[in-house]
Amino acid sequence: MPSWWVLLGDMGTGKTSMVLRFVKGQFYDNQEPTVGAAFFTQILSLAEATVKFDIWDTAGQERYHSLAPMYYRGAAAAVVVYDISSMDTFLRAKKWVQELQRQGNQNLVMALVGNKLDLDPKREVQNEDAEQFAQENGMFYLETSAKTAQNINDLFFEIAKRLARALPSRTAGITLTDEKRERKRRRFCCLG
Repeated sequence: MPSWWVLLGDMGTGKTSMVLRFVKGQFYDNQEPTVGAAFFTQILSLAEATVKFDIWDTAGQERYHSLAPMYYRGAAAAVVVYDISSMDTFLRAKKWVQELQRQGNQNLVMALVGNKLDLDPKREVQNEDAEQFAQENGMFYLETSAKTAQNINDLFFEIAKRLARALPSRTAGITLTDEKRERKRRRFCCLG
């Protein structure tokens, strides 16, 4: 089951680091900012289904904001990321959620993720506030650390489970060809 999804959020919130941690098991202290968008693929096998993630990691810089709709329109899931040590990134994450609600896919699986849990002593955004916002907006909420890998796999597995429930296999019960008509067509097709 293919499931194209997107990461959104401010520059420096750790979107690329989260995906790299999940896809490659890697973390770089000095990750270069994403320019435009980056694309990653990963396959997860669950009891419910096998989910292929086609992941668009969008740039967080304001100058690339206008490109984001190309990536989230039609997406099956969106992960809105903020840095728990920065209230500004949380406030902008709220704006991303509003934009997704206005312009995104109606059946979009959405997650709000507070990243950089390793910076908990510098926390500016309280877990309860983010959790309440997520709940009020029909999202699930999780805090992660790409640096330590805390909850990274849990995030991706939860998205996969939700997508498996929301997007059941589309091939079941579909007849692609009418056998009788196809045989008749072949019989008359190429008579010389």
